[in-house]
Amino acid sequence: MLGACRWLALEAKYPDPVADFYRTHLDAPVVAEADREVALDVGGGSEIRLRRPDGVPRGGLHTHYAMACPSDAYDAWWDRLDEEFDLQEVDFGGMSSLYFYDPEGNCVEIGSRGEPAGTSEPTLSGVFEVVFEVEDLPTAESFYTDLGFDIVDQGDERKRTRLTTGPFDIELWEPHLGLADARGGVHVDVGVVSQNPMQAADSVAARVTRRESVEEGLRIRDPDGHYLTLVDQ
Repeated sequence: MLGACRWLALEAKYPDPVADFYRTHLDAPVVAEADREVALDVGGGSEIRLRRPDGVPRGGLHTHYAMACPSDAYDAWWDRLDEEFDLQEVDFGGMSSLYFYDPEGNCVEIGSRGEPAGTSEPTLSGVFEVVFEVEDLPTAESFYTDLGFDIVDQGDERKRTRLTTGPFDIELWEPHLGLADARGGVHVDVGVVSQNPMQAADSVAARVTRRESVEEGLRIRDPDGHYLTLVDQ
């Protein structure tokens, strides 16, 4: 069984200035620094990892992703970010999301997906969605459902599919422009909680293009070049 997203890695030619962007606009503190990576805390046990393009796995390029906020903090985020960005907003039937772009061209979404926190301060509660660009949608759907995701919905023209673990969603997009002209990420790297990383990886063993044990868990690469680290609870 799969669970929450522990990290999303984004490629940044120079991580420090992009980290300053996230600290300034999203109050995301730096929690770790390494030779090629800066990690920031975005709440809910999730990190955004800004990674130099000088090794593998690389961080994702032009990745559309979403972070949750408590429902009573959404207006505070709008008021703060509207001063600096040309925000776009979408109402998903009682739950709203705002969209803007970071300096590396990633489409950042903040959605009112959490229970009220009793505060009107702009706070975040983790990454709840990441979009992967894939070459062939049915093939990618098969891979991720076998890995442990469940299909939630599909686009009318079948250019996209949303799958979920419960606390974390991925959207599989064939190449196209989505909401706010967002694109699916290429060579995305995410960490996802797994109750049994070995069993999950075995379920797609014939289709992974790479598999290795790493410090944080068991890392696999899907047929489209996206990396997932299955993080043992």
